[in-house]
Amino acid sequence: MLIPGRPIWQQTMLRIRDPAKSVAFYRDIMGMSLIDKFDFPQYSFSLYFLTTLPKGENYNLIPGTQEAHDYLWTMDRVTLELTHNYGTESDDSFKGYHPSNEEKDGFGHVAFNCEDIYEATKMLEEKGVSFKKKPNEGRMSGIAFAYDPDGYWVELLNRSKVAVPKIENYFNLSQTMLRVKDLHKSIAFYETFGLKVLRKKNYGSFTNAFMGVPDELNIPSTDSEDPVNRDESTWSDADAKEMLMRRFLPVLELTHNHGTEDDEEFKHFNGNESGRQGFGHIGFLVDGKRN
Repeated sequence: MLIPGRPIWQQTMLRIRDPAKSVAFYRDIMGMSLIDKFDFPQYSFSLYFLTTLPKGENYNLIPGTQEAHDYLWTMDRVTLELTHNYGTESDDSFKGYHPSNEEKDGFGHVAFNCEDIYEATKMLEEKGVSFKKKPNEGRMSGIAFAYDPDGYWVELLNRSKVAVPKIENYFNLSQTMLRVKDLHKSIAFYETFGLKVLRKKNYGSFTNAFMGVPDELNIPSTDSEDPVNRDESTWSDADAKEMLMRRFLPVLELTHNHGTEDDEEFKHFNGNESGRQGFGHIGFLVDGKRN
């Protein structure tokens, strides 16, 4: 199917209070690379773009230069766009940004895959990171939620035990979770941007749909039982989950709480309302000229 503009999912935007703390968290702790920066002093804000680089790629461009801008606007990976409004880091009256995950919030969290979630939790604790949930706590074992410097939830998930050739970082950005009112309408919407449902699972009271683009950085193994060597229509849910655990590129995790689609009055907050600002948007690159 020809999709006008050839869109590529390119960013998840979060507002941050202190760039020194937030950039350091995602760069020095979560292993991302700061690839570009835009300063808009006339509007009193700056943008910081970070991504997980594939194995073997050494980024040597200087953020803020035209070369870095050209790289950012032509790359085929997903970034975190951290937006800093000047003065928030030193304003004692500023209460911080809304981290979401309250009733009717649309944004949920970002997520990173890692080598071992228990080891990763220990490593992050030793670096002073606090947790909403550790992997051995709560009803769902084997996943964890850490807090970033602004209180956004950062989910930790285990990577596949099968080697992923293009990943050398301990962590790689793997998901952005959004709550949706009507799953069918949301899936159809993101399909117009070239995303595809890679896994969908009904948990009784809610359903998760994971959407992404085909990941050319996933290289099939020689194992004949490997699901990548079988017709996708024969995949089990375990196969689909395994493939998510092997991906390099992130996915959108759409979470639908059953029944919201039938409530005409129901509406999620989008993160840009007064008093609830935090998450801003996701963004797609499309073909066209930039001024």
